[in-house]
Amino acid sequence: QVQLVESGGGLVQAGGSLRLSCAASGRTFANLMGWFRQAPGTEREFVSAIRRSDRSTYYRESVKGRFTISRDNAKNTVYLQINSLKPEDTAVYYCAAKLAGDPRSSYDYWGQGTQVTVSS
Repeated sequence: QVQLVESGGGLVQAGGSLRLSCAASGRTFANLMGWFRQAPGTEREFVSAIRRSDRSTYYRESVKGRFTISRDNAKNTVYLQINSLKPEDTAVYYCAAKLAGDPRSSYDYWGQGTQVTVSS
């Protein structure tokens, strides 16, 4: 089992920045860790992921250049730096983890989510 706890969400004005954190505990060797988000009335969508073994990163097209994912393996923590926030980034952001496979889907472990609200 892997336990994931997100933090760092909040209310920010458009154009602002946030850094989300996801701390993992338990069986913490999860090669892939990702971020997803879900806005009200929509399905949860992939945002970004990072592979532990080679630090490969993956992003959905709409966040490229604004979002940066990173991980600190010593701290078992993954970060999502979000810059130039837009109102359409408003959502609950979820951290997820799994051992291997497609970085954009089918994760095994999930955090409880952290709310990001962007005001215009």
